[in-house]
Amino acid sequence: MLMNFFMAGTDTSAAVVVWAMTALMNNPRVMKKVQMEMRNLYEDKDFINEDDIEKLPYLKSVVKETLRLFPPSPLLLPRETLENCNIDGYDIKPKTLVYVNAWAIARDSEDWEDPEEFYPERFFTSGVDYKGKDFELIPFGSGRRMCPAMNMGVVTVELSLANILHCFDWKLPYGFDKEEVLDTEVKPGITMHKKIDLYLVPRKRKP
Repeated sequence: MLMNFFMAGTDTSAAVVVWAMTALMNNPRVMKKVQMEMRNLYEDKDFINEDDIEKLPYLKSVVKETLRLFPPSPLLLPRETLENCNIDGYDIKPKTLVYVNAWAIARDSEDWEDPEEFYPERFFTSGVDYKGKDFELIPFGSGRRMCPAMNMGVVTVELSLANILHCFDWKLPYGFDKEEVLDTEVKPGITMHKKIDLYLVPRKRKP
C-alpha cells in the first residue's frame, strides 16, 4: 500500500512538471519571466530550497496555471450517492457512481477568461486556489476525500520546476519538430501524460 501511494505521488508530480515545461516552451514570454524572477532574486544560489519558493509568486502562479490546464487526474476519484438527489433538474438515484471532470471544470468559459490560454497572471487578480474551496479549480478534489498528498505534491513540483528553470536554459533537440514535441495531446490513462514524450536539451545558465 505504501508503495502504491509513493508511485501515485511521483507519477502525478512528474506529469505536472512535464506539462509545465511543455507550456513554458510554448510560451517563451512566460518562460523568460519566471526565470528572471528566480535569477534576479537568487543570482548567487546554485539550489533553490523550499523557503525560497515562498518569495517566488510568479513561479507559484505558473504551477497553478499548469494544474488548471493539465490536472494530473482529469477525472477525480468517483463518488457514490447515498440517497436520491436532484441537481439542475437531473434526478440521481442512490448508489450511482458520480465522476467529477476537473479538466472540463477548469476550462469552463463561464468561470475563466480565455480558458485555453496559458496565462499565469490571471491568478494575480484572483483569489482562486487549488486547495478545494474554489470549485472552479479542483485538481486535487475537495472535501474530506480530497488528495491527502496535495501539499507534498505541489511542493515537489515547485522545487523541481524552480531548480531546472533556475539552473538551465532549455531548447529543443536539433532536428526535432516543435509542433510535434510540444503538442498537448493526451495519452489515455488515469494520470494525464503527454501522448508524445517531451525531449529538451538543457544548457547551463551563464552567471
